[in-house]
Amino acid sequence: MLNLADVRAGYGSSMVLGGVSLQLRAGEVLALLGRNGAGKTTLMRAVMGLLPPSTGSIELEGASICGLPPHRIAQKGVAFVPQGRGIFAKLTVRENLMIGTRALGRSVAQIPDTVFDYFPILAERMEQRGGTLSGGQQQILAIARALCGRPRVLLLDEPSEGIQPSIVQDLGRMLRRIVDDAGVAILLVEQNLDLALQLANRGMIMEKGRIVREGTADDLRDESVLHVKEFLAI
Repeated sequence: MLNLADVRAGYGSSMVLGGVSLQLRAGEVLALLGRNGAGKTTLMRAVMGLLPPSTGSIELEGASICGLPPHRIAQKGVAFVPQGRGIFAKLTVRENLMIGTRALGRSVAQIPDTVFDYFPILAERMEQRGGTLSGGQQQILAIARALCGRPRVLLLDEPSEGIQPSIVQDLGRMLRRIVDDAGVAILLVEQNLDLALQLANRGMIMEKGRIVREGTADDLRDESVLHVKEFLAI
């Protein structure tokens, strides 16, 4: 579904990604792990068109999305939930969700009912401003807003950051349900190894802008195979 081949990208003269290749299949969760500064967020930004690659290719279902602006990539079926959530604090829950529907490219769009099936608490908070929600509720809103565009690929950057452990477990179960129900593919950047292992089918470890280890979720559970402690500084 999503294919990256030898992607290189950076900021000015500083090259962060040193040639990253990966494949993300439909209905799969691929966990991208690594220390801070390894290039994980830069890779997400490159896929989303926020940081165009200097070389390499990025394809969605066989069609190149390199060089397209972020809104066109969103319309083609890629949604991005950035680190820090990126909700509009002064807008209501309803208004935040309606912004998510713009990826559908329609003049009049509706919030999908499935969003409230997955996250019923949002139905109770529709007129509440996003900035007044708890950290966990803001993360739920950010993911729900992304789902309003009916994406085929969901990019999640540190979804567990700043959320209490019990909420993280609930979030993991709900994301797994979304993948199983809708066949959405998720590229997950996550420092919480427990959440990554709960969700992922496969995992890759990044170091200095390159993929240095990869394997199944079972491989990730075997620290002797992937040297998780070495590369994640756990």
